[in-house]
Order: sequence, then structure tokens, then C-alpha cells
Amino acid sequence: MVFAVNLPFLNEIVALFLVSVVIAYICYKIKLVPIAGFLIAGVIIGPNALGLVQDQELVDMLAEIGIILLLFTIGIEFSLDKLARIRNAIFVGGGLQVLLSVAAVIGTLMLFDVEWKVAIYTGFLVALSSTAIILGLLSEQGKTDTPVGRLSLAVLIFQDFAIIAMVLLVPILSGESDSVQDVFIVLGKAVLLIAMVVILARRIVPWILEKVAQTRRQELFLLTVMAICFGTAALTNLAEVSLALGAFLAGLVVSESHYSDHALSEILPLKTIFNAVFFVSVGMLLDIQFVFEHPLLLLGVASGVLVLKFILSSVSLLVLGYPVRIAAATGIVLAQIGEFSFVLERAGRPAGLTPGGFGEMGSQTFIAVSVLLMLLTPLFLRVSPKIGDLLAKTPLRRMGKKRKESGSSVEKIDLEDHVILVGYGPAGRNLAKVFKETGIPFIVIEMNPRSVNEMHEKGINAVYGDASRTHILEHAQIYSAKLCVIAINDPDVNPRIIKLAKYLNPTIQTIVRTRYLSEADFLEKSGADKVVPEEMETTVRLFSSVLNAYMIPDEEIEQHIRELRAEDYQIMRGSIQEAHLMVLQGLDEEGLHTRAVLVREGSYAANKTLSDLKLRNKYEITVLTVNRGGKNVGNPSGDFKLEAGDRLVMVGLASRFADAADIFREEFSSGEFDE
Repeated sequence: MVFAVNLPFLNEIVALFLVSVVIAYICYKIKLVPIAGFLIAGVIIGPNALGLVQDQELVDMLAEIGIILLLFTIGIEFSLDKLARIRNAIFVGGGLQVLLSVAAVIGTLMLFDVEWKVAIYTGFLVALSSTAIILGLLSEQGKTDTPVGRLSLAVLIFQDFAIIAMVLLVPILSGESDSVQDVFIVLGKAVLLIAMVVILARRIVPWILEKVAQTRRQELFLLTVMAICFGTAALTNLAEVSLALGAFLAGLVVSESHYSDHALSEILPLKTIFNAVFFVSVGMLLDIQFVFEHPLLLLGVASGVLVLKFILSSVSLLVLGYPVRIAAATGIVLAQIGEFSFVLERAGRPAGLTPGGFGEMGSQTFIAVSVLLMLLTPLFLRVSPKIGDLLAKTPLRRMGKKRKESGSSVEKIDLEDHVILVGYGPAGRNLAKVFKETGIPFIVIEMNPRSVNEMHEKGINAVYGDASRTHILEHAQIYSAKLCVIAINDPDVNPRIIKLAKYLNPTIQTIVRTRYLSEADFLEKSGADKVVPEEMETTVRLFSSVLNAYMIPDEEIEQHIRELRAEDYQIMRGSIQEAHLMVLQGLDEEGLHTRAVLVREGSYAANKTLSDLKLRNKYEITVLTVNRGGKNVGNPSGDFKLEAGDRLVMVGLASRFADAADIFREEFSSGEFDE
């Protein structure tokens, strides 16, 4: 009897992922971004090289899911209010970029007697930029909400609208249809969909997510988010509107809810997998033999497209009054051919349209140039600030005006040297009151939606989500935090939070609550700096440890503890009406900017001298004391050699501690927290 199910595409899927992992790892070692690795992997396994994957249709289907999830996550990171602030950039800047690009290509090709219909079609192909790559890189580098990130998104949104009309115009350009009415019908559907999304985002979806979140069932929440994502995309597909646009609109719907960050953290692992498949699918289209046979042709066309798109994209934003520095930086980021151009190219083949009217040679040139420019996009993003600064020093600077950039989100507050408080139960609630009364900056991560709403009403910075997820800790600004206090009693989750927090920010101090003393050793081995056992003692010792870290005088802390114990913990148990007793006099800048960091086995700092680490010269961090075996070494010299187990007390700015994080990070930990 045979129990195995035959999956004809299984071997191809395995080959796709195995080769992608190997190539991506090699790219990581040689400091190339993962996207470049996935494109190269696609070239290797594609039908034009090793031929390990032959089913292009299967890969295209998985890639489409990747695009949907990518655009959905980008939509979550934005909001309707943010889009409203860049509406001029979307419709004027994006519109000019598309029109000027198409017009320039038409003019160039008609000089070579190319038919005007083919010239328009080729202009469509060149006008589009890569939504997946640009937004993926911006999101990965945390630049989505910078001026360049917002303007890039604005132009890309208009291009996603434009692709609808372009696809519908293909039959007209090929002579298969003479109806322009269809174009306006579909555009009308897109406008109606956007109106419907606004209603859903403001009224319905936040209510649905609120009810689902109250169940506190992770699987139900994830399924609901996926249903919103793919349901909206399917709805737009039925209306013959871009799937990518539908996914982006679905993300906007979720972004208006308090639970958008948690939704994003849940969807990120799926997005990562399918997005990788998309870039592999693009690489599979490239014919290596054609590249070797026509290198000069490809370099010439790629250079022409690069210069053309850079200039026209920059000019489109200069018209809106943006400074040359920002317009030029955005222009170079947009200077590649996009993934939706492949969709358009495929739509044109059956209709007899090819790039430049050159048949198969035109198609292969288009594919090779597109892949080349996609591979160069990470470089474009890296050098974009330098190009912007360079052109801002030339007479071109007079073309732009000083334009005040609207901020990212009024809700976002920049924190540094703050406490991340995980849990808003009795202990967490009282700690939050102490922090608020004493002026210690803090943010709370909580999984109870009612508690999150309560904190928002009280003006407390709070994030709904799972603290064992990278994105949630990043939203709590883990890289600049001084302390992470875990006030929840979950022996399964707490070790993961500790390890992840320590990996993301090796200079952070972690203090964790536990009900039983028997769990203390395990939590300390997981990386906890301090473990506070015993139920009745928990709150007092947690807040005393925090105040110690902020260099509050010991006698003052002891006084507060005596008062608490004399009251039989009534202050901590009750409403803390006596919170004024906790107003501390010792909180100063020195206390805020100190860190106590443990040197761990496997970190770069282990077995290095202080001179080797260059903490003072490179990072402006001063080592005050080294504690080794219970003995303190004050003001250690540069030739002092650190050992695993040493605890360093240092002073410096939060941003500089974030820069120096790799020195204290354990190398072997990185793989444990991939999402």
C-alpha cells in the first residue's frame, strides 16, 4: 500500500529554496543584499542555465503571492493620513514621471523610424519602476518614512494605477481592439474600490480586529489578517484592477487599527519566503548566453535607461518644489525597470508587440537590462544621499525650493535610554505608574487589547503585540533602549524575549519576573541580567533594580522599600495614591546614559583589549568600571584585556551604544530569531 502523495513540483520547489539559501548566504558573506542573491539564484536554476526548475508558471504563481504580501506590509506601515499628505507627489509627481518617461522613449524610438504604437508600448515598459525591490529595500533599511521613502512610494503608487490603463491599452496598440471605453470603466472601478477601502478602514476593519484580538488567539488573528489581505486582493482582481494595488489597499485598511504592528509581525515570515520566490522568478527569465553575446548593447541600453529615468524622475519632483538633494536622491532610487513591466511585456507578446519592435532580440534585451538594473538598485539606494548632496552644490539647486517635509506620524515618539516594559498586569501596571511619576521614559508591550486601549487613553506609549517578535521590539525602539523589564509570568515565552532583546541590543539590561525560584537559573542562562523571584517580592525588587540602573542613590531606594514593606505592599497592591513618595531626586543625565553590559562567550569583545574595541575613539563610549569575579577595576587602561563573564559599566549616548552593538553581540545567536 502506498501512502505517499505524489507532488510533481516538489523537487523543483526544493531546488529553488536550496540554491536560494546557498547563494543568499554567499552574498551575505561578501556584503551583497539578499535580493541580489535571489536574482542570481534564479539565473542559475532557470531554464537558460542549469534548468533545475522548468515550471515557470508555478514559480510565477508563488511570486505573485510574494508581491501581494509585500504590498500588504507596505500598506500597513503607511496610513490614509500619510498618503493624504503626499497626494500631490502621487498624482502630480507620479503622473509627470510616467508621462515624461513615455514621451522621451517615444521621441527617441521614432528617430529610428519605429512605429508610434510600438514606441508607446516600449515607453510603458521603461516608465515603470520596481515596487517590490524599492519598497523591500526601504523597509529593510528602515527608510520607508524618510523623505526619499515617501516620495518613492508616491511615484510607485501612481505607477500601480497607471499599469491598469497600460494593460488595457495593449490590445488597442496592437490593433486587436478599438475601444477606449474599457479603460475608463476599469479606472472608475479603481476609484470606487478606493472609496470602499476608506470606509472599511475607518469603520469596519478596526472593529473586526478588536473583536478578534480580544479572543487572544494568535492563529485566529493571523487567519483574519490573511483573509483581509487576500480577500481585498481578490476583490480588486474581480474588478480587473491590479492585484498589487488591492494588496496595498488591504494594508491601508489594517493600518488604521491599533493592531497594525502585531498584524505586521505575524505576516512578515510569510512575506519573506514568497518575496524571495519573486526575485528568483525574475532571475529565471534571463538568458546568460544572450548576455555574453551582446555585452556592449546591454550596457549601452542600461546606461540610457538609467540616465533617462534618473533625470525625468528628478525633474518630476523638482516641479513640485522639492529640493534638488531630495529630488535627485529619489530619482536615482527609481532608475530601474519594474516587475510589472514583465507583466506588460508578457501581455504584449500574444498581441505581436515587443520592446522596440525588435522581436525576440528586443525581449531578451529588455529582460537582461531589467535584471541588471534591479541588481544595481541596492547600490542606487546606498549612493542616493551622496548624489543628492553633490547636485545640491551645483547651480541646479536653484531649480528646487526649500520645502518643509511633513513628519512621519504624529503618533510616533522617538525614545532613547528608555525602559521597555513587557506586560501590563498588576506588576507591570504599577511599574508604569512609578516610571510615569519619576519621569523615566518607557513604552509598554502588551497582548491584551483592553489594556492597550486603556494605556492609549491615559497617554502611555503602548504597543499591541508579541514581545518575542522582532518587529514588535523594533517598534518599541529596542536599539536605543536601556532596560527591558519582563513583567509577565510565562516560562515558555520569557527566555525567547530575553534572547531576542539581547541579540538586537547587546547593551540592554534585562530584568525578568518569575513566580518560582527554580526557574531563576534557566532564565539567567538565557541571558537575563537580573531575575526577580517570589510573587510578593516581585514588584518591589523590579522597580528597585530599574532605579538602581538609573543611578538613584541606594539610601533613597532603601527608604522607599522600607516604606512599601511597612505598608504591607499596600502601595503596590492598591491605587498607589502615595505615588508622590516615589518622586526621585537622583535622576540625571549620567544615570540615563550609563549601561551595564556583560561580555559573553562568542562575542567580539571577549579576549580583546579595550584599545582593540576603540570604544572611546570610535563610539565616544567611556568604560567606567569592569567587574570581574565580584571585584571592580575602576577606570581600566587601554591594554586591559576583557574576558567572558566581565561586566562593563559604560557611559555614552544611546545612539552610540546602538552603533557599537555588534561588539557585544553573540555571533551564534543570529539564526534563532529569523522571522
